[in-house]
Amino acid sequence: MTYVYPVISRRAGGVSVGINLNPNNACNWRCLYCQVPDLRRGGPPPIDLDRLEAELREMLRQLYEGDFLERHVPPEARKVVDIAFSGNGEPTMAVEFAAAVERVGRCIDAQLLDAPSRFPGEPPRLRLITNGSMLGRAAVRRGIALLGARAGEVWFKVDAGDAANMRRINGVALQPATVLRRLRQCGELCSTWVQTCLFGWDGKPPESDALAAYLDLLYQAKGSVGGVHLYGLARPSFQPEAPRLSRLPSDWLEELAERIRGKTGLTVRVSP
Repeated sequence: MTYVYPVISRRAGGVSVGINLNPNNACNWRCLYCQVPDLRRGGPPPIDLDRLEAELREMLRQLYEGDFLERHVPPEARKVVDIAFSGNGEPTMAVEFAAAVERVGRCIDAQLLDAPSRFPGEPPRLRLITNGSMLGRAAVRRGIALLGARAGEVWFKVDAGDAANMRRINGVALQPATVLRRLRQCGELCSTWVQTCLFGWDGKPPESDALAAYLDLLYQAKGSVGGVHLYGLARPSFQPEAPRLSRLPSDWLEELAERIRGKTGLTVRVSP
């Protein structure tokens, strides 16, 4: 398949059906921890929406009518929790993003109409995993609003709270005020969580000044976000800096989670 792929998501808690709108491995950011091989700067090619819809219908058929879960997924993860726009680059760079959200919603509606019992419990939730860089586009805001109308969710990447570490970690020139503005825009359109990847750099955890700036940004954003996902390195980076990265101890992540809860009152979930 070109656009659709299933993964077992530790953060989502089951099978996530991914929608990859960047099959050419192109992104407008270059994060140090990115697990995409041959990552390059740029945007996606034109999206074949008919093919995307056909692939998603087939994947849902295999998951809900076939034996895909029994053959490929351990018992504790045998549930489809979401359909997530993620993939090998920033999904909102695709000019077809809003139309793709509509097509995915159509697939879910069709499954429910044809056989409601195919979705035991709740239907899979629509999610967008984004760096938030394209919130300035009206079409992107429309697509996020469509997610919101379906009780979807946005996971918004914030890996640092200061410009220097945003440049180092994400490879972009970005100001915290810009991130804060985009977070607030996103939170008005759809339920939004911050997601943050944390790792050691040359064997050391993030410095205290960097953590203070990050905590301050979260404090300012707390009225616009539902919570924070903290996660560590589960798979190796495919970027040149990979040898300098290391996993942080789970207790370090839990301590940071407690600091966030204490300062902001936000819900924090940790995936070491």
